[in-house]
Amino acid sequence: MNRDQIELAIRLCGCVHFTILIASAMVPRVLDWRGQLAPLHPFLRRLFWVYGVFIVMTITGFGAISLGCAAEIATATPLARAFCGFVAFFWLARLAVQFFVFDASEFLTTRWLRLGYHVLTVAFMLLPMPYALIALGVWK
Repeated sequence: MNRDQIELAIRLCGCVHFTILIASAMVPRVLDWRGQLAPLHPFLRRLFWVYGVFIVMTITGFGAISLGCAAEIATATPLARAFCGFVAFFWLARLAVQFFVFDASEFLTTRWLRLGYHVLTVAFMLLPMPYALIALGVWK
């Protein structure tokens, strides 16, 4: 794969990150965070929201760096490979949590929620691939 194709792949991944954020914005409403978290101690409730914000910031950073620095990432410098390794690890870990920790089935109450869940699952499976290929030095 040539450098222009790698750069394009990274830019597309950057766009996917921002698309995932659109779905993430719907999570608090769909899962009724306000109502479900209300019984918690205020500290724990705020902690939960803060964790959510930090995850959003992380995904925003992945998308922004992928879009803004795609050319540098495509050069596969040690820093680019380290970034790509972290992004790949993040999404692979997210996928593992989805399959082995969470059971979202009781929340997938409509056809649209089920479709969205499966589309996100495919994104979580495909998104780490370009980053992992760069991190491992396969794409140079």
